[in-house]
Amino acid sequence: MMKSTTKSTKSPAPATPVPFASAPAPKNTRVPRVKTAAVPAAASAPAAEKSAAPTVITAKIDVGFGNTLYLRGDGPGLSWNKGIALSCSDDAVWTISLASASRPVVFKFLINDEAWSLGEDFMVAPGSVAVVTPGF
Repeated sequence: MMKSTTKSTKSPAPATPVPFASAPAPKNTRVPRVKTAAVPAAASAPAAEKSAAPTVITAKIDVGFGNTLYLRGDGPGLSWNKGIALSCSDDAVWTISLASASRPVVFKFLINDEAWSLGEDFMVAPGSVAVVTPGF
């Protein structure tokens, strides 16, 4: 008697937005540095904080001509009271880079800093890259 060796296949899970992306930032990604005035050694941040990778958040959504995508939340430079505009790099790709996050960044998108995205807040680990498709 021969043993049957067929593999069962699972159907793929439905596509849904990922509220938490923990993938590490690509190692070959280079963030342009801005030259700043020299800071005295006593006033500079500890070496561990200087070398922290930025947390990059990318939203793939077309918000319509003349509209801007904003980000509010809890993280470096973020507030739940006033949003920060993301940079539009393509018709439907919006990006922001947050420097020196020491804990997970919790955030939500808004169109024109007025209309909140649907669903729960998003979260990304510090120094990671999150690519999300928010719904409105």
